[in-house]
Amino acid sequence: MKILVTGAAGFIGSNVSRVLLERGDEVVGIDNLNDYYEVQLKLDRLKTIEDYDRFTFIKMDMSDRDAVEKLFKEHDIQRVFNSAAQAGVRYSLKNPHAYVDSNLVGFVNILEGCRHTGVEHLAYASSSSVYGANTQMPFSVSHNVDHPVSLYAATKKSGELMAHCYSHLYDIPTTGLRFFTVYGPMGRPDMSPSLFADAMLNGRPINVFNEGKMMRDFTYIDDIVEGVVRVIDKIATPDENYDSDNPDPSTSYAPFRVYNIGNNEPVQLMEFIETIEDAIGCKAEKVMMGMQDGDVVATYANIDSLYEAVGFKPETTLKDGIGKFIAWYKEYYGFS
Repeated sequence: MKILVTGAAGFIGSNVSRVLLERGDEVVGIDNLNDYYEVQLKLDRLKTIEDYDRFTFIKMDMSDRDAVEKLFKEHDIQRVFNSAAQAGVRYSLKNPHAYVDSNLVGFVNILEGCRHTGVEHLAYASSSSVYGANTQMPFSVSHNVDHPVSLYAATKKSGELMAHCYSHLYDIPTTGLRFFTVYGPMGRPDMSPSLFADAMLNGRPINVFNEGKMMRDFTYIDDIVEGVVRVIDKIATPDENYDSDNPDPSTSYAPFRVYNIGNNEPVQLMEFIETIEDAIGCKAEKVMMGMQDGDVVATYANIDSLYEAVGFKPETTLKDGIGKFIAWYKEYYGFS
């Protein structure tokens, strides 16, 4: 197939692109290579896939309507994986317009491209952040998610709503994936694994928010990619059992689906830190801090519906995943 991957220089997008290329698909990758975090890491991710003959990279901003329209006209795109987004919960408190431009304007441009060129299936990245103020665990895609606590979360929920509109109006199959704290080699430097590793390897203390009373559904990148590729292959269809008197937010009478994609095994933050300490071989000096604005105490993914649909089941243990991440981190950043 010929598949468009947006955010192809990103953590998830580059890894998904590599697996698609390895199995024989043709990939058109786009990315604006912004400087939200170090651009060199994005360029190094691209180096892992740029030598494939079936890979085409185009530097592009999804919020550029004319550029996206031209992209779809010039390439016979069959399926799309939209992983491009302005990421980061806390950054949305400082720079809200970046989230509107990328996560809303950019996404509707992709939807329009799919609409006008007959794309078979649009799979897109949503986020566990949409659960916001919800406290019922584990988070289920059947739960109401109308109380976001960050603009980032609000834009991700808005993306799901826009996707449903296009599934309803234009019969475009769409599938949203709510990611839960993805980590691994070449991961984002603004995420806790990199922040902790950087501080510990450089002899600095780490900031531990909410006094360490946090819980996250950490999911290793290889597991995530396996699930994403299976979803790309599984074209969304209308739910024959959809009940409009008692609607399930994750399905529809239209070809629309939303799934959680996580490890289904949440880890206490202090246990996560201990696992990094064991992998590095030193203890971290911890600075206990309060809760951050826009953050949530816990995430925990119910992935039953995703398993039923595509057989996705994560296999990487936290110990193994962190071990691989720390080994990469030391090599990439020059720690002996």
